[in-house]
Amino acid sequence: MVETKDAEPRFEFDRDTWVEPGPEGGFRAAVSPGWNIGPNPNGGYLASVALAALARSVPHPDPLAVTAHYAGRVSPGPVVVDVDVLRAGRGLSTAVARLVQEGEARVQVTAAFGDLSAHEGPTVVTGERPSFPPPEACVPVDPSIPGVPEIMRRLDMRLTPESAGFAIGHPRGVAAMEGWVRFADGREPDTSSLVVAADAFPPTVLNLMQTPWVPTIELTVHVRARPAPGWLQCAFRTRYLIDGDLEEDGELWDSSGRLVALSRQLARVRA
Repeated sequence: MVETKDAEPRFEFDRDTWVEPGPEGGFRAAVSPGWNIGPNPNGGYLASVALAALARSVPHPDPLAVTAHYAGRVSPGPVVVDVDVLRAGRGLSTAVARLVQEGEARVQVTAAFGDLSAHEGPTVVTGERPSFPPPEACVPVDPSIPGVPEIMRRLDMRLTPESAGFAIGHPRGVAAMEGWVRFADGREPDTSSLVVAADAFPPTVLNLMQTPWVPTIELTVHVRARPAPGWLQCAFRTRYLIDGDLEEDGELWDSSGRLVALSRQLARVRA
């Protein structure tokens, strides 16, 4: 296990995902209510807490593939993070973390880590960066409006006018959500923060129907590059809503126009 002794984190995301070695192995953490959606912590944020413990347990710096399963609700407060390193190889490490609260495993995160700075090989890209207005021409999410989730106080998010229609009673009729995001306190994006960015936007289904809650069942994020400083440009789509379950596919592009992450999650529409 690789352990580091870092200075007090400067930014809110780093403070709220901070883990410390536990007395009986594993790690201890405190889930912050600052990343809540209603009474529940955001799924991407919970996965990031687990990811912080995994990052301190393997020798490679970048999460390449992250998959989180949400077996139960986590409440703000203390959690134990149990870590199992399955393999720490020369170029790739794989490990599993479980967020345990009140003696029960509530979230399980499996991740493969590597070093993106050392990656090289054939490149063929047939997808295109989404085209929509720049941040200054998009609709800012105002965290002071009643009902806006607490997580939005941590983020500076700008939705395209079409995506923001659901908030004023004019949903676009297409299960899509597009816009820009960055941390409100000035923290720049890195590979450790792409998971929370991939799960921070309003659910795509809000542009189809009203629903109070769309809990995530499973979230997977593939990290493709280290992001440049600045805004992340994000686009999410749902093609299939069947019996209340939907998939949401996402693309995250950095300020230099490079694809930095792909995401997919399975979520459920709650009445």
